Amino acid sequence: MTLPDTPMSPAGTDRTFQVDLRGLVDLLSHHLYSSPRVYLRELLQNAVDALTARHGLEPAAPAGAFGIRLHADGSVVRVEDDGVGLTEADVHTFLATIGRSSKRADRIAEQRADFIGQFGIGLLSCFLVADEIHVLSRSARTPDAPVVEWRGRGDGSYTVRTLPPSAHPRPGTTVTLTPRADAGEWTRPAQVHALARHFGSLLRHPVTFDDGTGGTGARVNPEPAPWARDHPTPGARARALAAYAEDVFGFTPLDTIELDLPAVGLKGIACVLPEAVPAGRRHGHRVHVKGMLLSEQAEEILPEWAFFVRCVVDAESLRPTASRESLYEDDTLAAVRDALAERLRAWIARTAASDPDLLNRFLQAHHLAVKSLAVHDDEILRMLLPWLPFETTAGHATLDEFARTHRTVLVTSSVEEFRQVAAIASAAGLGVVNGGYTYDRELVHRLPEIRPEVSVADLDPATLTAHLDPVDRETELAAAAYLAQARDALAVFDCDVALRTFQPASAPALLLDSREARHERTRSQLAREQQGGLWGDILGHLRQEAPRAQLILNQLNPLVRTAVGIDEPELARTSAEALYGQAAMLSRRPLRPAESSLINRSFLDLLAHALRKDS
Repeated sequence: MTLPDTPMSPAGTDRTFQVDLRGLVDLLSHHLYSSPRVYLRELLQNAVDALTARHGLEPAAPAGAFGIRLHADGSVVRVEDDGVGLTEADVHTFLATIGRSSKRADRIAEQRADFIGQFGIGLLSCFLVADEIHVLSRSARTPDAPVVEWRGRGDGSYTVRTLPPSAHPRPGTTVTLTPRADAGEWTRPAQVHALARHFGSLLRHPVTFDDGTGGTGARVNPEPAPWARDHPTPGARARALAAYAEDVFGFTPLDTIELDLPAVGLKGIACVLPEAVPAGRRHGHRVHVKGMLLSEQAEEILPEWAFFVRCVVDAESLRPTASRESLYEDDTLAAVRDALAERLRAWIARTAASDPDLLNRFLQAHHLAVKSLAVHDDEILRMLLPWLPFETTAGHATLDEFARTHRTVLVTSSVEEFRQVAAIASAAGLGVVNGGYTYDRELVHRLPEIRPEVSVADLDPATLTAHLDPVDRETELAAAAYLAQARDALAVFDCDVALRTFQPASAPALLLDSREARHERTRSQLAREQQGGLWGDILGHLRQEAPRAQLILNQLNPLVRTAVGIDEPELARTSAEALYGQAAMLSRRPLRPAESSLINRSFLDLLAHALRKDS
């Protein structure tokens, strides 16, 4: 439906989108770019691409003949380059048309891979800090080319005019911004200098900065990347790389791993963190593309298991996203990720073979990362499994050390289970490894692949109780009445009670109850409460078949020998509850509300009994 005063248009008439430049800049600032500071990176990137094109025109020009000059004095920010420059037609085509980029022009399409950027919206980022952009440019493609002036304003308007050659004596481009009052945070001289060093410290073209105080321009990138320099000795090179890592990341690495992938023009270093990091926590890596800093938080360049390193790399062929703040996920990036992962594996193998001291320090800090890798990498498994630390009944030890004294290695399924049995298993001479930590159980089960003489089995209550000595017939008959009272008192916890002898004698009781058994009993109980009739009877039968907990009383313990002689029923029940509660607490598993209540009640009942006896 058309309003009466709205003119009708002929069917099929083509129209042109009207762009609200202020709205577009707001969109860029809130959704494309992470911060207004990127304006300087975009200006540097445009300058570098212009220099690249200039070198394409004049390949015989000596290195360093063309450069970039920055100026910031508090009133203006200016970026001047000796690049290829723009003609008047270029200005209309590339500066006045949003989304068009000179890098896409047909005449240089074959050079596209030589440029950092591939999008024509970079100049718009300057509107994040200024209301007007002033561009003076003189093309190096045409001798005696006129100087072209372009002024773009934040309201979407612009003007273009030509000026005499004296307005810009040499080929190249100068971009001048007059910052808004609210943009001082990003345009003060010291900040512009810091941003230039931040983004451009590895650029291959000379970049200088002038703060308007009359001094000579300070070099922003005085030295090439440390991996691109010559060093007198390997030791000097290693120290230079470590010093660079400390300057960039703020820590002294355990070691630095040089990265070199000629196929994609990638060079850099991986810095091994000196301290452990939480599992799965991935550090961001500094990625430069053709010298320009792209991102400080590029997680995607390494696999997830490689969280023990932080990288600085400079690449030629990686593809940036539209914001030029992250990497485009494509086949090239996937291949780079795989190749870098192989470099880290090779470093681990080399360290294991040639530097045991470094390997030991590395594993102390990063054994979890290596375990994660070993689960999926057979080569790393064979090299490092004997060296990896595990919690065992002999303390923290490597599997190689543990297997020398235990040809049969038992492994628990949880930390809780290990804590329940560790002391008793150790006294019984059993070799038990805590398999409750991430990757540990799976890795211990693979030990026979490396040590065929060793067997590995899961620890279950039957295995442990088989190593507990039974009491003699007379002692068991004498304790029968007490054991019956104890079983009745603990029936609510689905717990059986038995009398055995085991070391250490200081342990009065051992509670054997796996997490899986508790979950199965809880599930069956809930199902029985919610169902009736035949189905409820069936579930009730299943519940009776569910694994029961076992409270093993130690006849060698003086307290237990006294308890089994109690002939007062209530006191016998209370003592059994107290022994159960103490064993449950020693297992260090979370207590259920009923168990906490039992512990409090049994303590108070025993205290009341003792007070009555004394009075």
